[in-house]
Amino acid sequence: MEKNLKEEQGKFAIPYRNFLLVILGVVLMLTGYALMIGGGSDNPTIFTGDEMFSFRRIVISPLLILLGLVVEVVAIMHVGRSK
Repeated sequence: MEKNLKEEQGKFAIPYRNFLLVILGVVLMLTGYALMIGGGSDNPTIFTGDEMFSFRRIVISPLLILLGLVVEVVAIMHVGRSK
């Protein structure tokens, strides 16, 4: 009984593979947010719509953020095979 208790105390709450998926999801979301930043102008009277509404900011960044959220849900919900 004591041996099982000591073995379980050293274990982490989620399996190692799920932990890696959590980290991957966070990296994907941070990459999406990093691609979205910028696009401002030094002069407030000048509007650069091409830079502000670029394909990278409108399509790629939200897709990376959503993909990161999906990976997070999979990482939390995935149950590994029992041995």
